[in-house]
Parts: sequence; C-alpha cells; structure tokens
Amino acid sequence: MNTLQVLAIDDEPGMRRGVVKTLRRFTISLRDLDTDVNFEVTEAEDGKEALAALENETFDIVLLDYKLPDMNGIEILNVIREKEYDLLTVMMTAYASLEVAVSATKNGAFDFLAKPFSPDELKAVVRKASSNLMLRRHARQLDEEKKQVRFQFLSVLAHELKAPLNAIQGYLNIMDNHIAGDNIKDYDKMISRSLLRISGMRKLIFDLLDLTKIESGQKKRELTNINILEAAVNAVESMEPMAAERNIKLNLIPEDPIFIYGDHGEFEIIFNNLVSNAVKYNTDNGSVDIEITRSDDEVIIKVADTGIGMTEEQLAKLFQEFVRFKNDKTRNIEGSGLGLSILKRISLLYSGDVKVESEENKGTTFIMTLKDNKE
Repeated sequence: MNTLQVLAIDDEPGMRRGVVKTLRRFTISLRDLDTDVNFEVTEAEDGKEALAALENETFDIVLLDYKLPDMNGIEILNVIREKEYDLLTVMMTAYASLEVAVSATKNGAFDFLAKPFSPDELKAVVRKASSNLMLRRHARQLDEEKKQVRFQFLSVLAHELKAPLNAIQGYLNIMDNHIAGDNIKDYDKMISRSLLRISGMRKLIFDLLDLTKIESGQKKRELTNINILEAAVNAVESMEPMAAERNIKLNLIPEDPIFIYGDHGEFEIIFNNLVSNAVKYNTDNGSVDIEITRSDDEVIIKVADTGIGMTEEQLAKLFQEFVRFKNDKTRNIEGSGLGLSILKRISLLYSGDVKVESEENKGTTFIMTLKDNKE
C-alpha cells in the first residue's frame, strides 16, 4: 500500500473539510503497478501557508484553489514549477472558464476541477492524477535502473578486457624491442600466451553477442524436431583432448537419440558450456557424466563432475553476468563469466530452469529442465 500526500489549498473551510472527508477512506488500485494507493490530506487556507507547507513537507498531489485571499493559483503554480517539485497540481475554481483552464495548463497544472464538484468528481480527478504520477515515477525509476545496470555492465566489461589487452601489449613490446634476444624460439611462450588471451577475448565477444540477442528477442530461432544427442556428442568430442591431458573420463548417457522441438544452435551452446565447465573445473583423474532423459513433455539434462565444487555463497551468485570465482584453484581457468547466464536465459526460452547441486571439493551437478513446446 502506497500513501500519497495531498495538499488542499482553499480559503473556504467547508471545501477543505469536504476534500478531507472524501479522500480519508478513498483507496485506488493501480493494476499496472500491482499496488494500492490511499491518501493523507494537509490543509492550507491561503498562499502563504501553502508555500510554507510546500517548502517544509513533501506532497504528491496539490488541489489548488484559483482565487486565494493573498495571491492567485497561477502564482503558486509558478513557484511549484520553478522549484521543480515532484508533484501534480489540480486547479479548483468557481470561476471556471476556458481562459483559466488554458492559463493553468500552460503554467503546469495537470488537470482542472470546476467548483462546486461532487465527491465522485473529486475522486475521479484524484484517481487520474495518482495513476499518472505513479506510472511516471515508475518509468523514471526503471530508466535510472537501466542506466545503473548499463554503467555496471560497461565497467565490468572494461575490466574483463583490460587485463588480456595489457598482457598482449606487454608481450608485443618485448618482441618489438627484441628484449629476449634475436632467437625467435625465445618468444614462443609469449606468442602462445598472447594467442590464448585473444581466444579468451574472442569467446567473451561471442558470448556477449549471444546474450544480447537472447535478451533483446532478436535471436533468430530455427525451431525443428532435433536430436539433441548430436549436440552432446559434438561437445564431448571437442572437449576430449583437454580431458585426456588431465585423465578426465567423459561419460555420455544414453546412446539413443532424444528429440525435442527446438533450435540446434541453442543446444550446441548448452552442451558446450556445461561440458567445458565440467572439464575445466574438474580435478585431474576425475570424471564427467552427461545424462539426458526424456519425461513426458520435457527433457532433463544432467551434467555431473568430480571437480572442485562451490560454496553456498558462490552458488548464490552463479548465474549473474561476468561471475567468475577467483581463488588458488581457479586462478588459471579462462572464461568469459557469461556462459551460465546465457544457459539460464536459454532455459527460459523452453519454459524451463537450471538448478545446481554442489559441494566444495566434491563436485558439481547442473540439472537443466526444458519443456518440449511443440504444439
């Protein structure tokens, strides 16, 4: 429940009491914002008292009489506009005319209410003003949140690119100045390190493109009845060399085709991320089990490893953008920090979800549930 503060400015005590009585128990529902609104009314009998109230308190709606003993409503409107108070003003007057309405609107009034008015007429104009005010504030809040998110995103992106660029520049400066000598072999390690850094930045860029396309709804999806086992096999085959170097065994279950109505490229992303993470964060001589099962109208993908695992604190941050946990165990593991965030968004395209079970130093299991949405 939100409470809006109303300032009723009128030199007639009966008029002010009528406003207080009408709005005291008046509540409106704003469905677009999923909230209810009620009202508290403060009274002012002249311009001086009104300006003092505006200076010392915060109001959302001002019900302003056009003709006051010491000044007129247009003068107060001018003060409200100059001081940029975040409120809406409804002009009330017994001298209702087109000229007054136009003048009040030009000076910042939101609406116009001719006296005498009924309680229902007052409620209608207050409902309209409240809805406009709340929606406007909500839109402004969303805009500020978007700016903050954009700033944080660019800051993290700059940070992620800064380190590899600095490293590559450092290696190139060494080679350019022949600091290590004239034997080309002495630069092999620097070249391989630079290529590795470039590969990481390339993956970051492609992951960013995937994430942006999915979030904006601009990713072109080619939906057909596909065998997702093919994507799993491709992911396993691409990771086998890295797994073999560390004696990590990759087990794919089952060998029979499993079909779903979906986009083949999305399942390539799913299995590439899950299998590569399971290998990268595994321990030497470990294993990775990739299990795919079908149940009624959904497919369940389970990838379990015997790796380093995660703490409860790490699990809580897992699906956020650019999240990579850096410690002695993960220091040399490359990644964009976007893969799991992309997986989460792909799961939503299939009305599904991704869950994680993990225990530090014992391993991690990702469970992805995807609906077969073919009609």
